[in-house]
Amino acid sequence: MKRLTRRWTTALALVVLPAALLGLRLGSAALADEGSKEKTKADKAAPNELTAEEKKEGWKLLFDGKTLDGWHNFKKDTVNPGWKVQDGTLACVDPAKAGDIVTADRFDWFELSIEYNISEAGNSGIMFHVTNDGEAIWATGPEIQLEDNEKAKDPIRCGWMYGLYKPENDPKTNKPIDATKPVGEWNHMRIVIAPPPAKSFVEVNGVKYYDFVWNSDDFKERVSKSKFKNMKNFAKFDTGFIGLQGDHGAISFRNIKLRPIKDNGKKDPSK
Repeated sequence: MKRLTRRWTTALALVVLPAALLGLRLGSAALADEGSKEKTKADKAAPNELTAEEKKEGWKLLFDGKTLDGWHNFKKDTVNPGWKVQDGTLACVDPAKAGDIVTADRFDWFELSIEYNISEAGNSGIMFHVTNDGEAIWATGPEIQLEDNEKAKDPIRCGWMYGLYKPENDPKTNKPIDATKPVGEWNHMRIVIAPPPAKSFVEVNGVKYYDFVWNSDDFKERVSKSKFKNMKNFAKFDTGFIGLQGDHGAISFRNIKLRPIKDNGKKDPSK
């Protein structure tokens, strides 16, 4: 009977011990997984906020999600009532009473990250190197078009640099590449304006549309063939405001982040 008891005890130990060890491993894995989830939450910033990593990399917010601080209408000190802070967005809610707005600060070379949600048939734009030397915002600053590609009337599509650059044709459609999401969804745009001879470029939802060298011979030739050719101050400045168009349709912006960049010898100086 003693031998049988010993054998039974040994067998039970062989079953219970591995199970206990497995339980400890699963428990540790669960804790590690929870820790990983918490770390991910900590690394991911809420809308209109910067992560610790972004702060370290030199990013700054151009919109705090709560106020219109840092923005004013072109050649004015205030913001027209057509622009509102709405549900954490910088929103053009009434294009008839909005007009174009610009940043308080001027920027030369930078990487801009911005999200937008456009209305049906809406049309807007992002301008850079804007100065007060023109009668309109677009008389000095080139415009990156924003629009509802399905129903907007303007043939210049979203992400194109108005009158100057557009993406190559998609072989599947034989039309210029279109990476935009439908009306009602948030789109992300990345604009890098780099010091020559480094290349500047535009991306829409992670898809690169085109690149260019600021004020290169190619750039100047395109300007000379565009509607801007007789605008003496168009694209003549290496620094200026960033502008948002607000007179062609309702649109909302959020997560407007900018990082100054310098020429470091790379084709993409933002990295």
